[in-house]
Amino acid sequence: METSAATDPELSAAGMHAGRSPRWQRIARNIILGMIVVVFAVWLVLFITKGRFLRHSFETATSSLSQRKIHVAGDFQLYFAPFRLKFVADGLSISNPGWAKDRALFSARHLDARVAPLSLIFGQRHIYSLVLDGGKGDFEWDAQHVRNTWTFASDGQGKPFAMPNIGTASITDTHVHYSDPAMPLMADLAIAPITASNTHIGHSVGITGSGSFRTTPFRLSARLLSPNATLAGTTNRLEARAWAANSVIDVSGTLPGLTDIEGVPLDVAADGRDMSELLKVIDVAIPQTRHYKLKAKLVKRGDTYRFTEMTGTFGQSDLAGQFSITNGKRLKLDAALVTKRLDIIDAAPFIGYNPDVVATKGAVAAAAASGAGSQRVLPDASLPVAMLQRFDASLDWKIGIVRSRNVPVSDISLALSLDRGRLALSPLTFSMARGDVSSDLVFDTRERPSAIHYDIRLASTPMGRLLAGYGVADSGTTGTIHGRIKLDGRGDTIHDSLASASGRIAFVMPHGTLWTQNAQLAELDLGTFVSKMFQGKLKKPIEVNCGLIAFTVRNGKAAADPILIDTSKNVVTGRGGFSFDTEAVDMAFRADGKKFSLFSGQSPVGLGGHFAQPKLQVISPQLLGRAGAGIGLAVVATPVAGLLAFVDPGDAKSAACGPVLAGARANAQRTSKGKPRDDVGHGQTDKVVD
Repeated sequence: METSAATDPELSAAGMHAGRSPRWQRIARNIILGMIVVVFAVWLVLFITKGRFLRHSFETATSSLSQRKIHVAGDFQLYFAPFRLKFVADGLSISNPGWAKDRALFSARHLDARVAPLSLIFGQRHIYSLVLDGGKGDFEWDAQHVRNTWTFASDGQGKPFAMPNIGTASITDTHVHYSDPAMPLMADLAIAPITASNTHIGHSVGITGSGSFRTTPFRLSARLLSPNATLAGTTNRLEARAWAANSVIDVSGTLPGLTDIEGVPLDVAADGRDMSELLKVIDVAIPQTRHYKLKAKLVKRGDTYRFTEMTGTFGQSDLAGQFSITNGKRLKLDAALVTKRLDIIDAAPFIGYNPDVVATKGAVAAAAASGAGSQRVLPDASLPVAMLQRFDASLDWKIGIVRSRNVPVSDISLALSLDRGRLALSPLTFSMARGDVSSDLVFDTRERPSAIHYDIRLASTPMGRLLAGYGVADSGTTGTIHGRIKLDGRGDTIHDSLASASGRIAFVMPHGTLWTQNAQLAELDLGTFVSKMFQGKLKKPIEVNCGLIAFTVRNGKAAADPILIDTSKNVVTGRGGFSFDTEAVDMAFRADGKKFSLFSGQSPVGLGGHFAQPKLQVISPQLLGRAGAGIGLAVVATPVAGLLAFVDPGDAKSAACGPVLAGARANAQRTSKGKPRDDVGHGQTDKVVD
């Protein structure tokens, strides 16, 4: 008898098993369902309670993970609404690490944020909405610029600040403090109220504040012109203006991140009273300038800030080129500059004059303003020794024309190097009146007081053109002059270095011609001068066979060694000297005719006074004595006999031009017959120049 499948127990069990899932699947399903129930229960509990009961757990857990004290003084909420994490905290405070000066990294009167949960673990943090009131942030670097307060890193290495993505925002009464002792930089900033909706917050976000960079205070005003992009974490269009060191600095550009300027070209412009005041902020010393306006492109790469495409003006002069500042172990400034036209007043600071004082009151007043005594022209402004030893520099500066009423100067080429306090202007070359000047100047502040070396060389230069600004016409004058000034002194001012200097000054005049008028006035040969005036021959040139104007300098006192000019008609000699210390001048020039001349004074012309106010004594005591003798002869004899006192017998001894053209000292000078000269002194002043 056949049995049915329905009554077969084995078949029945197999069928039951066939209709059920495997046991492991049932377990997994139950676990998943349980987890969903638990998550839902947790969500429901958090949603109902708003997670307020988690405040102490939140403080404990986050404080342990961050190694900072995190505290919520007022209302606290932490829950999902429905899938975004909502965080509300009143009186929130996050402490700074122990090394920081301020106690709190961040505090807020009220904070309400909805955050994408997974962004806290992966990728850039994303905040859907943010309400912040009474926020205060303190962002500090340590003294070595290694750690900062906003980086929660176990390795202690500070990271750049990363701006989260923010969808909508409302920010009021919020302030930020930033400090970096390594620079040092300190800033206190206030953020203008922000109201954003759907990533749109209007046209700009304002930031104002103040602070100090190194020891210089500043004010700051900035605007984010593309704040919507900023909130989205993309590009940031920024415009900022700062006021510091009597200057206004403008910076604008598009940043890839809110605090990221690495490799980003920025437009910068500066407008101020004195460029040296601005660069002094970063311990860079340059000569004082008049009002300046400059603009350039700035790119930061590592420790180097490079300014290119620079154009602008300082005073009445133009300036272009590029320069870079490297903030390494030692601050380094490198520059390549070009000036088409340099006003002579703007060049005054290069020797220690205040250009504004020169422009309004003259060189004497400028010297007095530098610390010099009354009626002195050598500046007494001290070299910035300490600053020159804090940074290094190299400069290549080309200058086209110097605007000057008296001496035409052009084609200046300056190579400057500064190495740990040793400043060298070598070479410094320029053209002056169709002649070339080359020089090497060294200011070594590593020695105390500074060791200063002057070596200035004048190539052959037309005298007519050189002295044209002083009333000597070029026409009729073919004479030239060349020479050298080589001095070594000690001191931290131009005046002190020259007042202690020793060396030699020599200017040589080879064969050429000068106006008759010039030579006759020096000789006071009134007879020849008057006769030529009536004959209309004042511009007839006379020949200069050779000439030498030289001084030996010892401890700041210069003595004629020699002054000797031999012309076709007379021999001019000079004695005396001057002092770089007191700037007093005590010299006498005498011209003896080679031919008989009536009415020749044949007496020294004195030059006294000081550099600032030299005095020409045309009527010398010797001349007055001869006049008295002439009057006496006229009284006791005849009027014609009185003229004998003014007769030049024409016995001047011609000079041997070899020693003259060689720039030899007085004791090496000879007459044309080879005999030693006894009329050019011995290279010493007759008395101390006071």
